[in-house]
Amino acid sequence: MILKKYVSYLILLIIMVVNTNVRAQIETNKPMDMTSKLIQPPYLKAGDTVAIVAPSGILKSREGEVQQAVKLLQSWGLNAIVGDHVFSQSNHFAGDDYERCVDLQSVMDNPTVSAIWCARGGYGTVRILDKLDYTEFKKNPKWVIGYSDITALHNQVHNEGFQSLHAIMCVSLTTDLTEIAASVDTFKSALFGEPTDYTLKGSKYNRVGETSGVLVGGNLTMLHTMLGSKESIDTSGKILFIEEIGEYKYHIDRMLQSMKRAGYFDHLNGLVVGDMSKMRKNTTLWGASVEQLILDALEDYDFPITFNMPAGHEKDNRALVLGRKVLLKIDKDQSTLKFSE
Repeated sequence: MILKKYVSYLILLIIMVVNTNVRAQIETNKPMDMTSKLIQPPYLKAGDTVAIVAPSGILKSREGEVQQAVKLLQSWGLNAIVGDHVFSQSNHFAGDDYERCVDLQSVMDNPTVSAIWCARGGYGTVRILDKLDYTEFKKNPKWVIGYSDITALHNQVHNEGFQSLHAIMCVSLTTDLTEIAASVDTFKSALFGEPTDYTLKGSKYNRVGETSGVLVGGNLTMLHTMLGSKESIDTSGKILFIEEIGEYKYHIDRMLQSMKRAGYFDHLNGLVVGDMSKMRKNTTLWGASVEQLILDALEDYDFPITFNMPAGHEKDNRALVLGRKVLLKIDKDQSTLKFSE
């Protein structure tokens, strides 16, 4: 009886301790610590295979760029295969949802494929996320490559526990590759195991500081679209990268305010702002730069912020390994972003 009573008291004590810890996490609005190092897919080597797929927008009249991508991979000693439905057409998309999903799922499941290179962005990836199965992918992890709309896929890959590559896509290639030399070179370096560290041009808008964390993010609209879904990333203790194209400033602010209200920035360690391209002008002008807009929207936080990361929808689109820890040092005259081992 004494032993039984002792065990009961012990169980009660354990329950009280656990409940106290849970309440403390809730009261501080911090998630329970469930962080772990993301799995890095194997770096590529000569003879490996890269699969080109199109989970998003239509590739009508873009056959030449895809063939150029195949030749580029071959020049690096890699094999290239092109999905069966890459050039299919279904209204806005490169094939209907089933066709795009089948192409992506087949290369995810293929143990001989080492990387999945998305041909273009646009819109459409979010429509097939719930149909994807990562069972075989987890047995043979591979690099997922792209930007813009592919941010949705990066988010999903991250939450499945894997690193991925924010980099140029097939339609990013130009006839003269010297025009995008930095984009191509950093893409190749990241694929083959030497991700590039960056020294960024300074900005008077930089919020000075030094920090570190796992790099996450991508296109702002897509990150905003993921809010409330299982593909939304927990940014606690992480470094967030954002870029955007073709938006009004008021829409940029609206997305940031929405994400702020959802707690997206509450425990963020730092922010890296990439290209904000082709900003549209509203009839009622915003009245401030997009950099100041971002600072104003995030004025309640004290994490460091750097601008001028050459990544996004410009020709100079440097590769970033998402899911890899980075060290970030920010001053007014320059910033440095370094990938850890």
